Order: sequence, then C-alpha cells, then structure tokens
Amino acid sequence: MSRGGRRGGPPRREPRRPPRPPAPVVVQPPRVYDAPLRVGFVTGSTPDKWAATWRARRARDELVLVPVTEPEQEAGLRSGDLDLALVRLPVDRAGLHVVPLYEERAVVVASTDHVVSAVDDVELADLAEEQLVAPHRSGWTPQVPQLAWPPMTTAEAVEVAASGAGVVLLPMSVARLHHRRDVVHREVTDLDPTTVALAWCTDREDPGVGPDGEVLEPDDRIQAFVGVVRGRSPRSSR
Repeated sequence: MSRGGRRGGPPRREPRRPPRPPAPVVVQPPRVYDAPLRVGFVTGSTPDKWAATWRARRARDELVLVPVTEPEQEAGLRSGDLDLALVRLPVDRAGLHVVPLYEERAVVVASTDHVVSAVDDVELADLAEEQLVAPHRSGWTPQVPQLAWPPMTTAEAVEVAASGAGVVLLPMSVARLHHRRDVVHREVTDLDPTTVALAWCTDREDPGVGPDGEVLEPDDRIQAFVGVVRGRSPRSSR
C-alpha cells in the first residue's frame, strides 16, 4: 500500500478513443456558363497563342475571339458585348481593370518611291514637309499646311500613301497587317510607342444572379484568362 491507502504500481491509463473520421470533402461541380467567353482583340494584336492555351486547359468553356477597331474596343467592353479585350492604350480607365502587356514601335508608311525607303529609320523632323493623310493619336502634324483629308480607314490611308500623295503613321503591327508590295514602313525613332493591354470591366468579377434570383459565384473565367495571358500555371493563384 502506498501512502494514503492507494496501491502502488503504474497509473491507470484511459482507453484510447478511436480517431475521428475525416470531414467529407464536398466537390462542387464546375459552373456551367450559358454564353462563351468573348475576348476582343484590337487591330494588330495577336491573341492566338493565349486562345490555344485556354482551349487546352478549359475545353469545356468556349472562347470566341472578336476582332475590333480602336474606336470599338472600349465600347465593346462597357456594353457587355466583350468580356475582356486586348486594347491599344490610352483608354478611359474608370470602371476598367487594365494590365499593360507590351509596347509597339511607331512607323511611317510611304510609297516604295519615297525617300524613306532608302533609310533604316527616320525622325519626325524628316517628315516635317509631308502630307499626313490620317491624324495621329499623338496630335503631331507636319510643319507644312495640310490638305483637308477626309476620314478614312487604315486600309484606305495606306492606299493613299502607296500612291505617293502622303504618308501615314501607324503602330508597326498595324503597318505589317496592311502591308502592300507598293509601300514601305520605317521606324520613327522619336515618336512614342503605343501600348497593348488586357482590359475588362471591374463589375465582371462581381457575383452573378441566377434565373431564380440565387447568388452565383463570380465569373472565374475572367481571372483564368488573365492568368493565361500573364503566364500563370493552371494551379497558380492570383
């Protein structure tokens, strides 16, 4: 007997309780979208590689590429016709997320008989006595009086330049897109480059509302496509 009347020996051990079963894992089925993801791309931009990656990763979610011009790019987003768009800056950033992607050099497009065809690049001073057949976004104009050129599409402006009547300033990608055998393009070294960006409306990431008034999760395709463009792996987070 130990002091206090208790028997000696090791203390009594409580029997082990069986481990708790793990909580069941609830796997939510992927959300099904009624409409495809519509991605606009401004003239000269090339979304094909990102579209191919998207289709390899998310074959269940249809992606539609929509060509847009610069005047159409922002309106398409704000009207809801486009979910995202590759846009050429500047745009009004109010209500938009904008992720700059890359810059494009500015070039002058002129006829093959023009003096610029003999050089590798030019400065704006070299174009001071030219006719600029379409206004440039920078507001730059040659020093000589300009003819009253009517509004024209890029293709029409390049056609006028090909005739030798004037020149046109364009992003290099657009000049390449509209290249003809009777024109050349040369970099304008002191003209600021333009920037291509990915843009989408901020409210596209808000929760949605289902047909019966139920609250839906935000459209995860928006950030998924942003991740594709920014080079994220399929498992990476924002």
